[in-house]
Amino acid sequence: MSENTEKKKIVGVIGAGSFGTAIADLLSDNVDVILYSRQKEVVQKINQDHNHYGVLLSPNVKATNDIQEIAEQCTVFFAIVPSTNFREMMQNISPYLRPYHIIIHGTKGFDITHIELDKLEKKDGISRANLHTMSEVIQQESSVVRIGCLSGPNLASEILQGQPTATVVASRFREVIKISEKILNSRRFHVFGSYDLLGAELAGALKNSIAIGSGMLGGLGMGKNIQALLITRGLVEMIRFGKAMGSEASAFLGTAGIGDLVATGTSENSRNYTFGMRMAKGESLEEISTKMPELAEGVRTIKIMKHLADYYKIRVPIIQMLYAIVYEGFDMERAMDYLMKFPYGVDVDFL
Repeated sequence: MSENTEKKKIVGVIGAGSFGTAIADLLSDNVDVILYSRQKEVVQKINQDHNHYGVLLSPNVKATNDIQEIAEQCTVFFAIVPSTNFREMMQNISPYLRPYHIIIHGTKGFDITHIELDKLEKKDGISRANLHTMSEVIQQESSVVRIGCLSGPNLASEILQGQPTATVVASRFREVIKISEKILNSRRFHVFGSYDLLGAELAGALKNSIAIGSGMLGGLGMGKNIQALLITRGLVEMIRFGKAMGSEASAFLGTAGIGDLVATGTSENSRNYTFGMRMAKGESLEEISTKMPELAEGVRTIKIMKHLADYYKIRVPIIQMLYAIVYEGFDMERAMDYLMKFPYGVDVDFL
């Protein structure tokens, strides 16, 4: 296929938040893009000014608030919406989807069914039967077969600034990985492929909670030594969750795992890290929630991980302390003291 013919390919992006906009901007280097937003004023602004989040977008990017247009115009599209809205989005677009479509999602969170998360008691647990990754939601709600996950490390603000980075696209289908490489690879962006779809999804979701803890350390003015300790011990807890849910430890030791965790857990450009910093400086969950335009996914994931750990009886002291701080008002200094004295035993126990 010639370069000129490839330029005519249209790829969709559902979700005009910061990350969705960043992916649309990357795609526009290689293809034409339709970017979906529910907000008419956002669509109008993008189409008139080609500007969103202060970034000048390529004329190759066209916005729409008609979700049917994405399905009809695009064989391939990226779904990048918050986990709390993902199933509803899939239900809305599902009538227009066919088995030939390819969906690659970039949502780093979980879907919960048959449980009201806000009403769970401390003693309650969440089993794997009630917990779904976004690829599972896509399978449940549509006829689409070829599914992929766009994992990290991808800080949206850095991508929008044109800074170079890489990502992992995981899928059980080689074709999905190859298409992703073709439409995303550029001088500023590189795609690594993986066939471990579940591992990439779990790593992308679980690291957000650890990043909140790292942000708390930053907000308390603590140094890099303790931050490195929390990140590495947090990685161990992520792997324990992954094993309980059917993934291998290796999924967490590459770009989508430790790579994404380091980026998200050390940068003030990360919503999760910033949330932790702000809480450490005295703001409550409610205060931060009302002020952040896009609430950090890790806030909800902490609650999910806590109840999941209770169900599977996983030893995860960091997650238990983060839950106590965020949802029960536990004192951070006491939490840090508890974690420093926790009898971890063997450093690496997952290989």
